[in-house]
Amino acid sequence: MSSTMPSPGPGTRCRHPARGVSLIEVLVALLVLSIGVLGLAALHGRALQHAVDAEDRLRAALLAERLGSEMWLRGSVSLPASVIATWQAQVQDSATHGLPNATGTVGTPDSGGGVTITVRWRPPSRDAALGSHQYQTRVVLP
Repeated sequence: MSSTMPSPGPGTRCRHPARGVSLIEVLVALLVLSIGVLGLAALHGRALQHAVDAEDRLRAALLAERLGSEMWLRGSVSLPASVIATWQAQVQDSATHGLPNATGTVGTPDSGGGVTITVRWRPPSRDAALGSHQYQTRVVLP
């Protein structure tokens, strides 16, 4: 009796070349999953940025409307300088419902009895070279 193992015949297959295939499959699956998670994280970041932009635009509209309401209450588009200065301070105070890097301006009344209210702001994440956002409304009293 011989102690050597018989060599595989021509019809038998050797199992050794298949080792590590399932490990490679798992690694590829992890790579694909990681790319998907990174894509979702980037998408979430963009969604947050758009939500912040929408909130800023809403605040700009509310601030301009606040001054327009004051004009309607007083029955005149010409307001005292103290009222306009108080409003401008509110626009600039981002800690209490104002906007970041903001300015508020009120145009001079035109011949039609109307005035333009403009609110400009630049979010902190936006480069100054790209400019600022602007909301503008026109108030005309009958």
